[in-house]
Amino acid sequence: MRIGVAPHRLWPAREDELDDVLDLARQAEVLGFDHVFASSHVVAGDLGVTPDPLVLLSAVAGATRRIGLLTSVLILPLYNPVVLAHQASTLDRLSGGRFTLGVGTGWDAAEFAAVGVPFAGRGRRTDEHLAAVRELWHGGRLGVRPRTQGGPPLWIGGQSDAALRRALRFGDAWHGSGVDAEALAGVRDRLAALGEGEGRDPGTLELTAGLFLVPPGLTPAVQAPGRPLGGTDATAESVREELGRLAEAGLAAASLWLPVATEALPDALRWVAENVLAHFSED
Repeated sequence: MRIGVAPHRLWPAREDELDDVLDLARQAEVLGFDHVFASSHVVAGDLGVTPDPLVLLSAVAGATRRIGLLTSVLILPLYNPVVLAHQASTLDRLSGGRFTLGVGTGWDAAEFAAVGVPFAGRGRRTDEHLAAVRELWHGGRLGVRPRTQGGPPLWIGGQSDAALRRALRFGDAWHGSGVDAEALAGVRDRLAALGEGEGRDPGTLELTAGLFLVPPGLTPAVQAPGRPLGGTDATAESVREELGRLAEAGLAAASLWLPVATEALPDALRWVAENVLAHFSED
């Protein structure tokens, strides 16, 4: 299983909590994480401060050499698809092919209103945008063509049937949030049932997810949405056991949000590297 991490805590309350994201990304690379990731909200809200994911990951790309770069997730219907295809293509090329575009439809109507984009019909527009982005990467007249053949990998978020069909139609991976092994098995079964109608072998679609982890000895700074990995009183053993069950259920990549205080993030990264990454690399 590939394991990544966010370079800032879950839902930072202040802009200055983002000041060390490049140092944390470099630490994640040295420690052996597979990727760093950034989420996408363009206006302030209850979820705190959220930097622009493409700008943040572009800065990380320049500060690192190996580690992957993932949007988890970018709210696709807020973007012009031609502009986004060009931005993603540029980041893919300049990062040496390290970029993965994870997308979702969004859920905050106020955010759509602030941008001047209709909230209704966002699922249909997401499908249209994905089709356009794929076509542009395969030979459209973009200012910069992607380094990765066919464009960066696409991870598609969401758990509705429409989202699963979208992942089968356009995605290299399905990207969930907070799932346990039982829920992941359910998603896999639903993808199998939907795959024939979409003309796609669901076995060719990776299963990935964002997960929440508070390492032992550290105090949560915010309440994570859903059960944390390894339980509320996680131990190294409980975290490894749950990740093992997820791997057996088909999870190929886990992206870890660490809802601890910003000043505790370096210690949290080291704990995950020593107690989780080392175990999975031995396997």
